[in-house]
Parts: sequence; structure tokens; C-alpha cells
Amino acid sequence: MNIEFDAYKQKLNDCRPALDGLADSLNLEGMRNELERLHAMQEAPGFWDDPEKSQKIVVKTRQTESKIEHYEKMLSNWDDLMTICEMAEEEDDDSMLEELKTGFAALTEDMETCRLETLLTGHYDKNNAMMSFQAGAGGTEAQDWCQMLYRMYTRWAERHGYTYQLMDYEAGEEAGIKSATILIEGDNAYGYLKSENGVHRLVRVSPFNAQGKRMTSFASVFVTPLVDDTIEVYVDPAKVSWDTFRSSGAGGQNVNKVESGVRLRYQYEDPDTGEKEEILIENTETRDQPKNRAKAMLLLKSQLYDRALKKKQAEQAKIEAGKKKIEWGSQIRSYVFDDRRVKDHRTGYQTSDVDAVMDGKIDGFIKAYLMEFAAADAEKE
Repeated sequence: MNIEFDAYKQKLNDCRPALDGLADSLNLEGMRNELERLHAMQEAPGFWDDPEKSQKIVVKTRQTESKIEHYEKMLSNWDDLMTICEMAEEEDDDSMLEELKTGFAALTEDMETCRLETLLTGHYDKNNAMMSFQAGAGGTEAQDWCQMLYRMYTRWAERHGYTYQLMDYEAGEEAGIKSATILIEGDNAYGYLKSENGVHRLVRVSPFNAQGKRMTSFASVFVTPLVDDTIEVYVDPAKVSWDTFRSSGAGGQNVNKVESGVRLRYQYEDPDTGEKEEILIENTETRDQPKNRAKAMLLLKSQLYDRALKKKQAEQAKIEAGKKKIEWGSQIRSYVFDDRRVKDHRTGYQTSDVDAVMDGKIDGFIKAYLMEFAAADAEKE
């Protein structure tokens, strides 16, 4: 028998305990029980009387089914690969070696993806994510960098089968964007993207500088979970006021002729310090003003949740002063184009494949963050 088959058979035997362990980490038995409960709810009389509630249950059912099917497919693939090894041993046939190599690589990649999901134990990790971009000082150079980051994350979302909606967008005067907000929808979107919260630093020879000087630019990325009915966030109606305005689009037929854009003003008062601040949120997502109002209120709740969470994290940081801080406003990553290097300052993870990173291949950075900080983040929530 080809010695490579022996090696792969040993690798398969070695990875089986980890595969079995994933069932416990995923609480597979609990998911199966939950799926039975969800199916029973859908079969009950009057299930569709409340369309909004029933739709949430249908989505939850699909997500649970998908997770169970993913694990069962990994088990099936493991069995198939072992069968290939045994057939090759019996028939002394090397023709299936390439299939074995490809199958084993796919299996280990699936197991790694599944293992990362088990790290997402934060209370809101499963939620959709609101991602806001803000160009730093530096005019066109910073605004161009902000747009590059915007593209990087939307490409990441597309690669992972997530959808995104543009909530707000302010173009730069010459190029790029001054600010933008997008909603990224998909299972565990916030759990993965919370690692990207912070200031991103770019070093490159600027295309906007006639002397071809090396420039440093900054842009901030702000990530919060999209709140829903399961998250209790109190909004005082007496402190809310609304303005409406015409949404501007790309011109021509896309210019909105009615005042569908909304501007929400919330007079926020810090419950501990009494400090007052006006929170301003604009939403021009659709031409339907009521829908824009509802989404603006969700954005407000997301911000209020984030403030409460950061306060809790700050209190925890005082106790754990010796540990690394992960907080908004810190420089988390540097992208040095001419040196072909992208480095995360929190984990030390880096890569020389700058083009791939800017095209949305940032999973290595996300993985490194989750492996080091996921447990601590979950405790802070």
C-alpha cells in the first residue's frame, strides 16, 4: 500500500477525537432537542396568526438545522475518507490518493470553521452587526482609506454569504468617503466582526501626493450588534425628537422627491455621571419614511447598548489592569503597503498578502482574535 495512504489513515484516526469533541462543544444533543421543539411549535394550530413571531421561529429552525447538518456532513466525510483508505489498502490502488488529499483538506477546514463557531459564546455574538466607518484627519488620503476599508468588509461579507445594506453614506469631497454605516446580516455576524472594532492605520506612497511621499492615514471602524426584541434597551420617548429631509441619491431618477430621510435626535444623559449629550442618527435607506424611522430607532438602541457594554468592560478592566485592553479608540492594525505587511497589534498576527487582505480575506486576523480574546469578551457581556 502507498505509504501516503497509511499517513492519511493515521491523520484521520488522530482527528476523530477532535471531531467527536465538537459535538459536545456545539451541544449537538441540545440542538436536536431544540429542533424538535421548534418543529412542534410550527405544527401547532394558529402558528401563522402572528407572522412576525412565526417568521423568527422559521429562521431559527433553519439555522439550527444547518448547524446539525454541517456537523453530520463532517462525520459522513470522515467515514468516506476512511473507506477510501481501506479500499486502497485492499486493492493496492493509488488512483484515489488525490481524492483523499482533497477530501482531508476540506474536512480539516470545516472542522476549523466549526471550532471557531464554538468560541462565539458572547450573549450577542449570533446577532447581525452594525458597522460604521469614519475617516480620520487627513482629507482625501484618509477618506480614500476609509473607502478601502468599506470595500474590504463588504467583500468579506460576500465571501461568507452574508448580505449587507447601506444605511448611511457621506462621500468625500474629491475621492473616498467621509463616513458610512452598513448593516451586515447573517448568523454570528457580530461575533466575527467585533474583532474589527477600532482604529485602522494605513502607510503607503500616496497617489494623491504629487511628490510621491509616504503617508500615514487613519480610519475608525465601529461595530455593534443590531439589537432586536430579545435585547432590553430602554429609550425614553420624552428625549426623542425627529426631523425629516429629502434623501439625496446618485442623481437623475434616483433623487428622492419627498422627505423620506429621517434624523433622530436623542437627549442622552449618562446614568452615572449625569453628563448630557445629543445622539444624532440619520437614515436614508429607503423611500419609506416609517421604515427609515424604525431602522433609526434600532440604530439608537444599538448605540445605547454599546455604551452600557463599554461601561461594563471599563469596570472589568480596572480589576484586570494587567491584561490587554480591547477598547474603542485603540489602534488595532497597521496596513503597510510598500513593505507588503499587515499586522494586528493585539494578537501579533500578520501576513504579507496585502492584496488578499484588501479583497476581504481577513479570516486569519479574526481567528487569531477569537482564539485569544473570545472567552474574555463573553465574560464582559
